[in-house]
Amino acid sequence: MRSSLAPGIKVITSFSRDSWYRGFILFLTFLFYTSYHLSRKPISVVKSQLHRNCSNVIRPADLNITNNDTWCDWAPFDQDNYQTLFGAVDNSFLVAYAIGMFFSGIFGERLPLRYYLSTGMILSGIFTSLFGLGYYWNIHSIWYYAFVQAMNGLVQTTGWPAVVACVGNWFGKGKRGFIMGVWNSHTSVGNILGSLIAGVFVSSAWGLSFIVPGIIIGATGVLCFFFLVEHPEDVNCTPPQHHQESAEQEPLLRNASSNEEIFSSPPPGTAPSVVERSEDTEAISFCGALRIPGVVEFSLCLLFAKLVSYTFLYWLPLYIANVAQFDPKAAGDMSTLFDVGGIIGGIMAGVVSDYTGGRASTCCVMLIFAAPMLFLYNHVGQNGVPTTIGMLLVCGALVNGPYALITTAVSADLGTHECLRGNSRALSTVTAIIDGTGSIGAALGPLLAGVISPTGWNNVFYMLITSDCLACLLLSRLVYKEIRGWCGYHTRMRGFKEI
Repeated sequence: MRSSLAPGIKVITSFSRDSWYRGFILFLTFLFYTSYHLSRKPISVVKSQLHRNCSNVIRPADLNITNNDTWCDWAPFDQDNYQTLFGAVDNSFLVAYAIGMFFSGIFGERLPLRYYLSTGMILSGIFTSLFGLGYYWNIHSIWYYAFVQAMNGLVQTTGWPAVVACVGNWFGKGKRGFIMGVWNSHTSVGNILGSLIAGVFVSSAWGLSFIVPGIIIGATGVLCFFFLVEHPEDVNCTPPQHHQESAEQEPLLRNASSNEEIFSSPPPGTAPSVVERSEDTEAISFCGALRIPGVVEFSLCLLFAKLVSYTFLYWLPLYIANVAQFDPKAAGDMSTLFDVGGIIGGIMAGVVSDYTGGRASTCCVMLIFAAPMLFLYNHVGQNGVPTTIGMLLVCGALVNGPYALITTAVSADLGTHECLRGNSRALSTVTAIIDGTGSIGAALGPLLAGVISPTGWNNVFYMLITSDCLACLLLSRLVYKEIRGWCGYHTRMRGFKEI
């Protein structure tokens, strides 16, 4: 009697070769960008170690000191202007990142993604480690730390346009919001891992808080070189269907039919309007990408949304340490709850936007609720550990949900927009424009926080609430168009002859 097939083998064989490759690419790109954020997070945890309340620290008996108030601090962050210096270090990274991002997309469209990503991750590992080596080399120059952060910001621009372009090459539009919502949790997972790794070493040898993440991202770059596949055609897989031929009559950013599975291939014998890979197709110009409907609005919205998110990324552990009186490690660990909320918010935003077909409306609603929650967190968020945990989770979901949706599903939607008429070489450029504009806000947020925080944390939160409201207002035109689409009023897409 012939035995039945083993259950595990049945599961394995139930997925097609294309599905296995798509899952593998999704996992690899998740791992790659997790390592990028893992290497960015340590600075926010180490800040509270570089400048501490020395009266609460046990002083070694054999230590010869001249200043009882700053003996435990790390120069040059031992002065009264330490918050301004922290802001300068943060902005060395963020300004370089914002400037470099606009050029990174252009390079990403014209260079092999595997080489581009691998080089970027290895260089990022080197510069991240150099910051930590300042501890062992006993470096106390603000210019050294600012320069290392600026160079790290430049090389880290290789990451986002490249991974989004790679995922966009492999995945169609059907469940893009949900899949990319789950996939985009790499941002929060990287922040959480970065906080936990930095927290292990921050109180004993803070240099390792940078060196260990630097080694991790460098090793991931080597993994990328050996295993990344840029296009489905490179391994004889079927390219995805990005949009339908009838999409000309659909409202802006409306999804394909809900029964189109993200892992599926176009049905055999059909002629889907697939954005095909062509080596002869010219990469889209910067101005051409700006003319794609929705790019400008979502870019400006992301500027303010990312301002809020990155202010939390760089200043939340210090805020918790100062306001709630946590030690540096505990403050870093507590701040990870904001990123846990971000994972939930990103997935929720993707699911809702897939179901409703309203990317802009989903972002707008979450931003509307985020503003009052930030106000509440500042005023009652430190009233006990349970309250702190709950408020951090809710605020993380509402702040990072729109940010996650815009940088993933929206960027991929716009990079494969119908007006491109088959030009598949726009994903990286569109993603770079959107994220580059957002990175301007990411640079402004921590800088403003460093300037405003000496006047009181209340003022910092007022700045964040105002930014959320502006982000919401910038989406009003797109929200109006989506509502009209739901009511049956479809605006015909304009022609794009010179893209």
